[in-house]
Amino acid sequence: MTSDLNRVRPGRTQRSSAALGAIALAVLLALPIGAERAAASPAPVYSPPALAVSPESTIAITGDGLGLAFLDSLLGRSGKLRAHFVTRQRSLGLPLLQRLFGDSAVQRPGVYAWRDSLLSDRVFNFITLRPFTDKIAGRIGGYRIGSFPSERRHARTEAYVNPDGFIEITPSNIDTPVSEHFRLGDFLTHDQQDVWPKYLVLNERLVDKLELVIQDLNAHGIPVRHLTVMSGFRTPEYNVQGVGRGGRAKDSRHQFGDAADVFVDNNGTGRGADLNHDGRIDYRDARVVLQAVNRVEAAHPELAGGCGVYRGTRAHGPFTHIDARGTRARWGLV
Repeated sequence: MTSDLNRVRPGRTQRSSAALGAIALAVLLALPIGAERAAASPAPVYSPPALAVSPESTIAITGDGLGLAFLDSLLGRSGKLRAHFVTRQRSLGLPLLQRLFGDSAVQRPGVYAWRDSLLSDRVFNFITLRPFTDKIAGRIGGYRIGSFPSERRHARTEAYVNPDGFIEITPSNIDTPVSEHFRLGDFLTHDQQDVWPKYLVLNERLVDKLELVIQDLNAHGIPVRHLTVMSGFRTPEYNVQGVGRGGRAKDSRHQFGDAADVFVDNNGTGRGADLNHDGRIDYRDARVVLQAVNRVEAAHPELAGGCGVYRGTRAHGPFTHIDARGTRARWGLV
């Protein structure tokens, strides 16, 4: 088998058998796939990488089964992931990145794209993080981020420690795929519209879980052509604006990149879809998504997390909060 690796310009189920898992472990050095208010200890947050890459180049990898083992390890339980986040602090993933793109890929935040025949020539993206230490006085460059909870006090669990770093988003890389149905831009904080570059924290476990929810809904006769992320990552500065009774949680999982508020919007109305076919669009439709989350977590307990159902308001329609904190939590109209 022959694969090509293309370095892109800046910006733009476990399905395996035990044998393949062993191959992946040996060849790739065990590369990982990685109530808002309810007290539970989430899984450690896997922070995402940043972006910046140099001129296009092509590297051929042949003969050693690298392609199959690599893809099997990194496509996730859903088989739909199209990005793997790499940090300097974590050795997992670094050897393969160095082998394919050289040492500079580890040191220089960026998107590094691999085109492989096993993906029908679609691109799989390695994304290297911009280090957390680049955040100075609550910002990186002109982009305001604020202070994470564990910068102000001791992290109550490992899941609440500071992210390792940030994905750097530019107008040219905002549409970089992270999975079959989602792009980097889907998870950006909704503020500072005119400030570039922007910065994002994103967890592969969340993206994998969202893809599994889409699969489950489709399998149960509920077509999902588009799952809208109404709110993905929230910078601490943005999150704190809504903290208070009836508002956002101070330690919201959205700040750690493993939470998303979502609704099915097949027709582009921006208000959701009538999933239970009762002639209305309300919180009962968000419960249909909750039922899918329950089934996904039953099949994949390692992706356990929080789920809450919310009514619509004048500002937005009903939605479902989904996170991958590592322990089960439920709240709202569940």
